[in-house]
Amino acid sequence: MNQEPRQTILELDGEERFDYFLDTVMEEREIWILVNGDNQFLKIVSDEDGVAYLPVWPSEAFAADYAAGSDGLVPKSLSLPEFFRKWVPGLTRDGLEIGVFPGNDGTLWIAEPEDVKKDLQDEMSF
Repeated sequence: MNQEPRQTILELDGEERFDYFLDTVMEEREIWILVNGDNQFLKIVSDEDGVAYLPVWPSEAFAADYAAGSDGLVPKSLSLPEFFRKWVPGLTRDGLEIGVFPGNDGTLWIAEPEDVKKDLQDEMSF
């Protein structure tokens, strides 16, 4: 994927990026997160409302773009079965939301882990 289409996708609004995320994850069967050198995942707490969430991306390239300039964050792939079986229950237990595909405009789709799982499963049924 070259830079121009990636830039165009990043400029979509939060809902359009969410749809792109669902389509891409269904094709690739994986979700991307960022981890540090200790394999701890990136968690963001919103300044506005204090909501804590795990940002996720539809591809390694988008996650790497987000991590550019950070100190030691690298993309990590999660298979859909692993995400459904391990991550959704863990995030729910820890009270973390999921921030789907942060974009250039600073917006993103924040949802409960079970809702993201359901949306992905609904996409799989088509």
